[in-house]
Amino acid sequence: MSELMAKTSVPCPNCRQPILIDLTRLFDLNSNPEAKETLLSGSANTFQCPSCRYQGVYPTPIVYHDPDKELLLTYFPPELQTPITEQERTIGPLIKKIMDDLPPEKRKAYLFKPQTMLTRQRLLETILEADGITPEMMKAQQEKLLLLQQLVNISPESLPEQIAQYDEKIDEELFVLLSRLAQASAAAGDQQSVHALSNLQQALLQHSTIGKAAALEASETRAAMAELQELSKVGITRENLLDLLVKNTDSEIRLTTIASMARGGLDYTFFQTLTDKIDQSNGEEKNVLLALRDKLLTIVEAVDKAMKAQVEESQKLLQELLAADDIAAATEEALPRINQAFTDVLNAEVTKAQQTDDTGKLTKLVAIVGVLRAASTSGAVLQVIEQMLELESPEERQQVLEAAGEAINDDFSQTLSGLISQVESQGDQPELLEKLKEINREVLRFTMRRNLNNGSK
Repeated sequence: MSELMAKTSVPCPNCRQPILIDLTRLFDLNSNPEAKETLLSGSANTFQCPSCRYQGVYPTPIVYHDPDKELLLTYFPPELQTPITEQERTIGPLIKKIMDDLPPEKRKAYLFKPQTMLTRQRLLETILEADGITPEMMKAQQEKLLLLQQLVNISPESLPEQIAQYDEKIDEELFVLLSRLAQASAAAGDQQSVHALSNLQQALLQHSTIGKAAALEASETRAAMAELQELSKVGITRENLLDLLVKNTDSEIRLTTIASMARGGLDYTFFQTLTDKIDQSNGEEKNVLLALRDKLLTIVEAVDKAMKAQVEESQKLLQELLAADDIAAATEEALPRINQAFTDVLNAEVTKAQQTDDTGKLTKLVAIVGVLRAASTSGAVLQVIEQMLELESPEERQQVLEAAGEAINDDFSQTLSGLISQVESQGDQPELLEKLKEINREVLRFTMRRNLNNGSK
């Protein structure tokens, strides 16, 4: 994992006044897969001097390790003027920690020949090159990063005008980079940066061309989902599904959303019904229905192709997990890649293993299922907590607890306590801390009352 030194008093590079800063020296992907993102985002070892307000990345030695790509990189900032002997004394313990955290079979020759990076820029370029990112791609991302840094420091009043000025440079990649910066800042506990980046994201969504398009797509998608949910209350048939699609034929977003969600209903019989309707119509209505059929056939083909690719990818991922030495750890690491397609493939394999009485494979599959269930439970707990945080009155929060029912258990209480400890240790969100403590008291009262009621039955 990233080795975080205790708060250290160091001189400000600008005014030389002492400042307190957390310095991260070791970025080991073996124990912390997010370490690379933290380093590349530029959020590691950032500081702001309280005296002169100077801010930046504090110069400190760095050791970077990626076992999958067999990369072991070291970097000493030239301005530190560290003698070679002192560099070795600094690096030695960090490399030893890397070795100790690896199983014996993964301790390979590259660990004994770390590559020295002469500049921080070269360090970052070497990491990115190992991921297949070219210098041209790096330059483009650097330009986006500089644009974000420029925009985030502009006053809210001037931001719309500046966004309009740089509108052509604001694309999906910039939004992805902005999201990664926000995630890295959140992971580092830098709430000030998280707030600033969140405000910038909202402004970009409101005032940039691509932001407005994304907002429109989100709005149209929600509207389509609402219409389909409303239809499901009376029961979806091929006939009323066709009527809904005809109603939304002018909106590509709504049409695609409805067709994708109701793919199971767009079968041979549905298209036969549509063809019959076309044969019975004429004029403009017929042209509209013909165009609708062509659009739906294209959407169905794309959906089926995507679903097939997801299934193939899920099958490949499942085989990787089954072959892993530590299945539980491999599954936890793969959680971001797991979707509904993977769950369907997993369930099918469990059924097959049960039918063929393949005990060995079933044991491995059950281990994967266990990790997924635990992750699902944890996510549900956080969702309930987030929902309660948004409510003002104890009565409303009580209703949430009642609805959650048996989900309010020891695991829920432990997660809530851990969240309170985390916010308390950060010390920069007193209002959130107080509300979490109030929720914790309400949860305790709720569980005590429920236990008393159960005991009296």
